[in-house]
Amino acid sequence: MSSNKERSRKLPGGWLFLMAVVLLYVVLLPFQAEFVQNSFQRFLHMGRDLLPVLGLVFFFLWLFNLLGSLQEKAASLTGRDSGTRGWLLSMAMGVLSHGPIYPWYPLLRELRQKGTRPALVATFLYARSIKLPWLPVMAHYFGLSYMLILTLLILLLSPLHGWLVEKLHGW
Repeated sequence: MSSNKERSRKLPGGWLFLMAVVLLYVVLLPFQAEFVQNSFQRFLHMGRDLLPVLGLVFFFLWLFNLLGSLQEKAASLTGRDSGTRGWLLSMAMGVLSHGPIYPWYPLLRELRQKGTRPALVATFLYARSIKLPWLPVMAHYFGLSYMLILTLLILLLSPLHGWLVEKLHGW
């Protein structure tokens, strides 16, 4: 069994991947300078676009760490004994969340570590497919009844999806 000191010396896979990509671009620079420059520009643009969302997620992580009672409250609202309130909260937060999903992953992991049921995380992710700003557009193109039925089915089936994910994974 390795000690904490030995583990702290090893680089995590993410850092190794980053170093490999940087090394690849350094090797490519003399041969494909324009490609490397365009890639770096796209990387900067993507970073600029993601910065506000990441900032919001890290703000919530900071807030959860700062307010211990909030962590306990979140765990009680979404923990094993959360009941119907946890399912409804998970569905509502999924519908209300916006932006790309990957900045939400650190917050969801933090909530999982604090005791949130995996089923409620899966329910949140499933309910995210309802995008409130796009509902009028969907109604315009597909009709009001289609939009209402689809949205209602997604919302009603999100707890089933979460429950299945939890059961199939064996949590």
